[in-house]
Amino acid sequence: MGTGQLRSVRSTAVRSSVMLHAAMAVTGLIMILFLLAHMYGNLKVFEGQQGFDGYAAYLREIGQPLLPHAGALWILRVILLASVLLHIFSAFVLWHRSRHATAGKGGWRYETTRNRRGVQRSYASFTMRWGGVVIGLFVIYHLLHLSVNAIAPGGASASPYQRMVNGFEIWWVVLSYVIALIALGFHLRHGIWSAFASLGANKSVAGRRFLNQLATIVALLILVGFLVPPLVIFAGWVS
Repeated sequence: MGTGQLRSVRSTAVRSSVMLHAAMAVTGLIMILFLLAHMYGNLKVFEGQQGFDGYAAYLREIGQPLLPHAGALWILRVILLASVLLHIFSAFVLWHRSRHATAGKGGWRYETTRNRRGVQRSYASFTMRWGGVVIGLFVIYHLLHLSVNAIAPGGASASPYQRMVNGFEIWWVVLSYVIALIALGFHLRHGIWSAFASLGANKSVAGRRFLNQLATIVALLILVGFLVPPLVIFAGWVS
């Protein structure tokens, strides 16, 4: 096989649906790890302003003096951003291929006794794309509010703790957070199962049962873990 042919084979393999599913799985798992770490950080709100702001400052000091101030944090941000972009790109290409292969009827599969219309989707899988859009829009708002400090519902503050408290004392901020988290929960429930299945873990009935349980537990853990701080702040138990 010549060099040109080898390059063509490699290029085809990289662009294959199998590789795109694998890319979505790996990048999805990276984002889940980030969510778990971020959830842990949010729960620091129960330690009060000193504890929460201290944790936020610590994240910018990791790796010093080998790395500049906030260097490790920026490395993580770049990895996360690359994962998000690759995840979205892979999802779009796979969606486009599905639409093309089914003449625009991507949701139409085959007839079964459970559903004679041929639609083989759970509610979670049906909302994966639109849920992803909702999550993406919310992440932009979330970053502008709590990270960049560009918008300040409830009042601006240099303190990450105070920005969080000020924002979650407002009902519509909490409501938007709840809606986004519900979309995230459905996305995670189906996404975790799909990720491990794409990586070859779906090999038996027992394996499928375990993956279903794992996906449900992790999705609920993240959902509840992120919901607790805004609801507790809104209730007035943290101020």
